[in-house]
Amino acid sequence: MNSLDADRLKSLLPAALAERVRSLRLSAGRVTLVVDATGLEVQERPALEAQLRAALTGADGVAQVHVAIMADKVQPVILAVGSGKGGVGKSTLSANLAVALARLGRKVGLVDADISGPSQARLLGTEGQRPVAHENRLVPVASRWGVPMLSMAQLTEPGAAIAWRGSMVAGAVTQFLEAHWDNAEIIVVDLPPGTGDVQLTMLQKFKPTGAVIVSTPQDLALMDAARAVSLFEKGGVPVVGVIENMAGYACPHCGEVSDPFGVGGAEAAAAAMGLDFLGRIPLDIAIRRESDAGNPIAAGDGPQVQAFLALATRVNDWLVQRPLQPGSQAAL
Repeated sequence: MNSLDADRLKSLLPAALAERVRSLRLSAGRVTLVVDATGLEVQERPALEAQLRAALTGADGVAQVHVAIMADKVQPVILAVGSGKGGVGKSTLSANLAVALARLGRKVGLVDADISGPSQARLLGTEGQRPVAHENRLVPVASRWGVPMLSMAQLTEPGAAIAWRGSMVAGAVTQFLEAHWDNAEIIVVDLPPGTGDVQLTMLQKFKPTGAVIVSTPQDLALMDAARAVSLFEKGGVPVVGVIENMAGYACPHCGEVSDPFGVGGAEAAAAAMGLDFLGRIPLDIAIRRESDAGNPIAAGDGPQVQAFLALATRVNDWLVQRPLQPGSQAAL
């Protein structure tokens, strides 16, 4: 976009609104505004965003308007989602947990910290959308589910291999977490499998407020989940609890429930480690189908939604009631 386009669009704004605009970009019909809301109360900011949208929506060449609001604010809490092992559905769970928390009224952002195997852009339907930068910091990409996000999939070509060494991976995660997260209260971080560079960067530089551990009921997954728990505990990060994913499969034809990965293993492991058990998420083809289509099941109204809303409620309750540590932020 050239400066004439920016000046034209900015001229459509009332003077009081134009003064707050710090960056304006038009690309392929999408306007992205970075706006300074300093001095406004949190409850006043939605009205500011609505006024900006109303002023620019329908303008020549404008199909979408995305508003990123910046202001002095309390830093959001970081909620890490880890597994210790791949293939347990952690990314799908992270996306749906973020959406379910947003449905509870929380301002939620999502960071895809799996740099070499990013999947959140597909899960939230933001593929092909690239983040813009403002003052050397990224502006997260908006999703239609009310959860802004950042993923390496938005910065690379589809299918491109990302073969980076540890320092580069750590740098990417740092850029994601230090982005303009507007008035987000919670940032859900989808960690890669294992206990490597990304996890160490999180512990040393950002130290999550809490960690959620995902496992299937089978023994192999539980062994690696225990390693993830150990890493967070050694790093001084409280573990919110353990989730048993892919627990129970209901046949779509006869309705009979079977347990291809076993049942109850994660709950028993949580009890053995003295951790809370946060609930079970079923193995359901609808979750897989909607995830592949970029429609997180937690945003809908099907029977699978209740499991994610119950999980989000337990996590939210923990965040609200968590004991404060020296130097920590006030409760949500």
